[in-house]
Amino acid sequence: MNDVTRDNAPQAPAEREREVETLLPPVDIFEDDNALHLIADMPGVTRESLHIEVDGNVLSLEGDVRLEMPEGLTAIYAEVRAQRYARRFTLSHEIDAEAIQARIDNGVVELVLPRKETHRRRRIEVKAA
Repeated sequence: MNDVTRDNAPQAPAEREREVETLLPPVDIFEDDNALHLIADMPGVTRESLHIEVDGNVLSLEGDVRLEMPEGLTAIYAEVRAQRYARRFTLSHEIDAEAIQARIDNGVVELVLPRKETHRRRRIEVKAA
């Protein structure tokens, strides 16, 4: 019997590989005159485990959180698991997919999706007659 147990809690034998759960990261989208700004919360995702791709008009955002078993230890109880974040967006024809920029800071992913020049808001100068 394990020294540490909880009623109705999942047990994780060391022999069984941990399952990878896929999560939908929460996203906020803002806009200014020139671009859309997408901010996704992906805790634990690093620059190396983040994958962003545009295929046609579909933007894919994926990231993995890998948890390593501490060396020399055996799991007898585990609630924290490796997980995968995945989210897809259909891009408008107004977005310049070639100019998308991305950065990650502490698990927060920020994308700037610039509008094509022809779809940017612009002020029309009015001349006196």
